[in-house]
Amino acid sequence: MTKLTLEQMYTALAHDEFDERHYGAIQIPVYQNSLFAFDTYQQFEHAFEEMLGNHIYSRGNNPTVEFLEGKLAMLEGAEAARCFASGMAAISAAIFSSVRAGDHIVCVSNAYGPAKQVMGEYLKRFGVETSFVEGSRFEAVQEAVRPNTKLIYLESPSSQMFELIDLKQCADLAKGIGARTIIDNTWATPIFQNPLEFGIDLVVHSITKYIAGHSDALGGVVMGASELMKPLSYDEYMLFGGIMTAHTAAMVLRGLRTLPVRMERCQASGLKVANWLETSSFVERVYHPGLPSHPQHELAKKQLKGYSSLFSFESKQPIERLKAWASKLKLFKIAVSWGGYESLVTVGRNTDVSSGEVKTVVRLYIGLESPDDLIRDMQETWQEVAASASLDRV
Repeated sequence: MTKLTLEQMYTALAHDEFDERHYGAIQIPVYQNSLFAFDTYQQFEHAFEEMLGNHIYSRGNNPTVEFLEGKLAMLEGAEAARCFASGMAAISAAIFSSVRAGDHIVCVSNAYGPAKQVMGEYLKRFGVETSFVEGSRFEAVQEAVRPNTKLIYLESPSSQMFELIDLKQCADLAKGIGARTIIDNTWATPIFQNPLEFGIDLVVHSITKYIAGHSDALGGVVMGASELMKPLSYDEYMLFGGIMTAHTAAMVLRGLRTLPVRMERCQASGLKVANWLETSSFVERVYHPGLPSHPQHELAKKQLKGYSSLFSFESKQPIERLKAWASKLKLFKIAVSWGGYESLVTVGRNTDVSSGEVKTVVRLYIGLESPDDLIRDMQETWQEVAASASLDRV
């Protein structure tokens, strides 16, 4: 499928073609039904010859969900897409479709926690082993490969320390050993990164984040070539039952209309806040691929068409002081997830894979508020917290 430019995405997402059944509706209707009826038994039997090519039962194919899948495949440049009830449902389906008993997986250590749990713990009961490697070094992936390696699982940029890995090198390695590649592309969205262009086999997204964009819908998607998506659709999609509902698909479609403009806004605001943080007294280092100070900035420019607004910073301040700072912020919510209209903050620790050093890390999601207001909020709140800490020492 031909990949669209950003300007083409704007038009493609703003305009749809509908047939006469929709009575000129500007938005595809919500097909809130579980089953579809047929005029004749011959039609009924014919539909079962290609179950997922016809509308029989909404666990298999629903027109509203199908429409969303087509839009997402178009954005990612994929031949096919399947939407799921959550990002984890999509990730699990993609992984299970790629391995069998006795196989080995290489997974980057900075991948999403529950995805690592599926590979590192759950799949052990089926005789599948996983090696976790440093997520910024292709050499680490290469060294971890075994004769029975059948899957290389990537997340680039990662959603905690925002490390990148060379996608083409990983894809070429996998093809050379007969393995498959999967990447979680949620951070960049199809607007800012298209891993299929680098030879990656399957792309997964948590639709819950930027794609839906309003913090009110859960979903996931797997995208790739038809030859890979067809068996996944008939097995993991149909048999596990983690489908997206028509109502959710309609909500996601609403958010999808504004995805390009939201991503451009998030990129600009995120970079402005990240640049300010690099000058702040309580910040030691900012982890944002769009900053020249990021150690993989050149790779980021090569693989990414833009930057989202989720990033983190490291501080030498005590973790409890940073938690107090986060608690007093007026324009940031303390919450998991990201990708909606509201800015978010979480405070935690991260262990450096190479050195074993434990670091205090603050993760920020910059939403649609004024970046100047967000900067003012962070600056004034830190001054208040720092002053309070000074008084406590007196």
